[in-house]
Amino acid sequence: MAHQELHFLQRSGWLRATVLGANDGIISTASLLMGVAAAGTNHETLLMTGIAGLVAGALSMAAGEYVSVSSQTDIEQADLAREAAELKENPESELRELTGIYIQRGLSPDLARQVAQALSQHDSLAAHARDELGLHDNNQAQPFQAALASALAFSSGALLPLMTAWLAPHSQAQTWLTLSTLPFLGLLGMVSARTGGARVWKSVSRVVFWGALALAATALIGRWFGVTP
Repeated sequence: MAHQELHFLQRSGWLRATVLGANDGIISTASLLMGVAAAGTNHETLLMTGIAGLVAGALSMAAGEYVSVSSQTDIEQADLAREAAELKENPESELRELTGIYIQRGLSPDLARQVAQALSQHDSLAAHARDELGLHDNNQAQPFQAALASALAFSSGALLPLMTAWLAPHSQAQTWLTLSTLPFLGLLGMVSARTGGARVWKSVSRVVFWGALALAATALIGRWFGVTP
């Protein structure tokens, strides 16, 4: 049986969008609720603020990811079209360029040319896309996938502090949000690290740090501009 190694690069596209969406959903919604709670608003206003934040954030994340990744797709397609035209107009020049790339990677000139010729005969555009442009099937932009993953992840993340605010006694909303949000963020950091094959402690510590900073900042702002004496 052939040996198969476990790699995580193929997960980079959807993992980035999912982690970013969930992290933003938790931090932004919890921070928003923390600020509003610190300002002294009533329970109904607190919940309506959280729901509005969830809907607006999810749509914003989806739109932002779609526009961003679509722009990346446009650039990739333009580069591929330009490369295809160059291969048609100057095939020998492109072959020398591909050979030079392999020489820089450590192959002897003769072997580099043999490899470049073999790959060009098989699929010259794919060879140049991979080795010259750095485009691979596992990291090509997917606008709809990124937008959907971001929206769903943001909503899932935002539901956690929103449910906390709903279940918590109103007078203790800030305490409940703090005690629930930071473990949520730590869990997210751990899951993303294990899914991506990264170090758990590093991922957990950075997401918890920035989450705690956001909660503290919005709580302070809420107290400064509070609606109650």
